[in-house]
Amino acid sequence: MAVHKKEILRIPVKLTVNGKKVELLIPPYQLLVHVLRDELGLTGTKVGCDDGSCGACTVLVDGEPMQSCMMIASMWQDAEITTVEGLVETTEMDLVQKAFMVNGASQCGYCTPGFVMSLKALLRRNPTPTLEEFIDSISGNFCRCTGYMKIFKALEWLLQENKKQAS
Repeated sequence: MAVHKKEILRIPVKLTVNGKKVELLIPPYQLLVHVLRDELGLTGTKVGCDDGSCGACTVLVDGEPMQSCMMIASMWQDAEITTVEGLVETTEMDLVQKAFMVNGASQCGYCTPGFVMSLKALLRRNPTPTLEEFIDSISGNFCRCTGYMKIFKALEWLLQENKKQAS
């Protein structure tokens, strides 16, 4: 008896990721996090919980933070998707990334991309947020190291840097 390998249905998808248009053939049910990581090699976006509760997979979709583990990629063809890799426009680190580095807030680094993307979305909406707004913007992100003190130091550092730049 011959065993036949089952053919997986694939559909064409056109995405804009980090400012670049890409065309892929993917299963119609494939999650955005897996397209980013497995198809495009953008491994900064992490898979943490697979149920949208930890925030490690946070990306910006049209500027808004969203959990890519809950998004079917083919449904986002007209959206602008930005991953943590897309924040670096020159050789200079993004201010949010720098805040985490300067303050040792990356710790194990697994949750860092999600925190960075959530904060970046806030700063795009409001360049001079309060500390309370910073804290609220990361409420959907979970740090398994339980090291929030360094993350709060990074938030305070960002607040000070924003005040300097606004002056």
